[in-house]
Amino acid sequence: MAEFCVLLARKTSNAFWRLLSVGPGGSRVLVRSSSKAAEQCSSGNYCHDNDNREDQRHLVTNVRTLEMQASKLEEQVQDLTEKYKKALADCDTVRKKTQKFVEDAKLFGIQSFCRDLVEVADLLEQTAVEFEGEERVSLRLNEIQSSLQGVFTKHGLEKMTPVGGQYDPYDHEIVCHVPAEGVQPGIVAVVRLDGYKLHGRTIRHALVGTALHTQEQ
Repeated sequence: MAEFCVLLARKTSNAFWRLLSVGPGGSRVLVRSSSKAAEQCSSGNYCHDNDNREDQRHLVTNVRTLEMQASKLEEQVQDLTEKYKKALADCDTVRKKTQKFVEDAKLFGIQSFCRDLVEVADLLEQTAVEFEGEERVSLRLNEIQSSLQGVFTKHGLEKMTPVGGQYDPYDHEIVCHVPAEGVQPGIVAVVRLDGYKLHGRTIRHALVGTALHTQEQ
């Protein structure tokens, strides 16, 4: 009789659990209680909150990474901009130097020729002095000198006129000292050989004598 009661109790318990586990429409119902976290996760609320927090952390990390990359790119752009400006300045300097070199080559390409030519002018002046008494020859020499001077002027070649001016080591070369009354020492008093400039550049120094401090002075 006792065994029969135990068996009946087991069958009744099994039927009760089967009845609770099957809901309306045949759907299963969770009977046993679970933890609060499990219920929230099964409903989707807890897991959804975790996903949002994780997405936010990833988003913040990505934003910081992009900001760092943007900062590095900005530094690179600034560096390249400075290098570009420097390269432009260097190119402009080279262009100006090249242009100046070309211009100087045009102006002073005949410098060596002019040095030889002024020696011819020296000979003409000496010859004119020697034949100063002969009118016909002197006139002809003056014409030649005038024509030669026109050529000099055309090509930018000019004779220095240092007498009465201050001695300049860039244009003059002192070959003697001469006593000169009423002239301060260091002033060019005489010219032994004419000096010439080509477009303002000295191509032959003038050989000069400067005034000397005399005892009377």
